[in-house]
Amino acid sequence: MAERKKARTDGKRGRSTVAKRRLRLQRTGLHEDATARLRSLIVRGDLAPGEPVIEADLSDALGISRTPLREALKLLASEGLVELRLNRSAIIAPIRQDEVEELFEAVSGIERVAAELAALRMTERDLEKLDQLQERMERLHDTGKLRDYFELNQQIHSFIVACSRNRALKATHDWLLGRVERARLFALSSQERWDESVQEHRALLAALKQRDADLAGRVLAQHVVRTGVVVREILDSRRDGVGQPGDDAAAHDDLVTQQEDHV
Repeated sequence: MAERKKARTDGKRGRSTVAKRRLRLQRTGLHEDATARLRSLIVRGDLAPGEPVIEADLSDALGISRTPLREALKLLASEGLVELRLNRSAIIAPIRQDEVEELFEAVSGIERVAAELAALRMTERDLEKLDQLQERMERLHDTGKLRDYFELNQQIHSFIVACSRNRALKATHDWLLGRVERARLFALSSQERWDESVQEHRALLAALKQRDADLAGRVLAQHVVRTGVVVREILDSRRDGVGQPGDDAAAHDDLVTQQEDHV
């Protein structure tokens, strides 16, 4: 009797283990991959603000069924990059002025604390790496390679937060990263802001090398706040000249064209 009961228990355990393995390989992996790919397309502007999400087209393009696609869209909605609508197609979340202001307030605070901690906790190797990243970033700026500059700029922001050695800060920053990346790309469509950004990063590196926590925090916080101001100015100009930029994919296309002109 005990042996039969043990066999049934082992059988249940075996089925559970197989089911979990199947879930990880076929379901979770697909929707996580789809989430990462769609996040990149949204942040880079290939899927523009306000654009409807055509599930059939995306499923075909990604080579997946609609089930993992819909799971990916739910995750992106939790990040503020997609808006799900009842009985209607989802849309790529517009970039709205009030949300931009709140977003940059939050990121400014997070990155300020991160920079303060990083100034005290970065190793010499960390500083050497950051120095090398800064040199590469300035070369990309000098040669007008905006897209590559943007990618590296984001790596630098994430690296500084990681150097705070504070997991809670990093997790919060990672959660907001997709939304702030998209807005930062808007800001860099301004050549003036692009030039300013390079100088601000240079000042930040100097403060970190000096181990001046207060200065590093202030420089990075002001850098982030200034970017938010530029984004709002761009949205204002689009609203006045185009109509409603926050809900208009065409406004983003204009910015992408400007960015490509720099490259």
